Amino acid sequence: MTTPKLRMGQPFAQLSSLGLLLVVLLLPSFTSHQGLLAAQKPKVKPYALIAGTVWGPDDRPVYGVTVKIRRAKDKKAKWEVYSDHMGEFAQRVPPGESDYIIWADLKGFKPADGKPLRLAQEVTVHIYYDEREDMGLHLTR
Repeated sequence: MTTPKLRMGQPFAQLSSLGLLLVVLLLPSFTSHQGLLAAQKPKVKPYALIAGTVWGPDDRPVYGVTVKIRRAKDKKAKWEVYSDHMGEFAQRVPPGESDYIIWADLKGFKPADGKPLRLAQEVTVHIYYDEREDMGLHLTR
């Protein structure tokens, strides 16, 4: 009984011809100018970002506070976010010149020491186009 000997060059020859076939098939999709632009350009709409921190009366960040945001011309809050363990929050808003009112809704919020908190004052933020605006909300007793 005889068995055929495999040469080392045969598997690589088949592999290289398969690789060549893939290159020939995929090359037109990457050589077109539109294909290259589509691969590079992210499909994200522009936005502005309102970011902030909720500070307690002891100047420490406060976790779990409901933060509401509305346009200055509107009556009701359009966005509602919560402060994280670092007291921070962030909300994307549409780009373009507009004023936003931000406040902390403390209904149902129970601080660790049990003493009630209140918001010192609402904060107004002005957005011009697609920038990030940082601010802070301060709570008092």
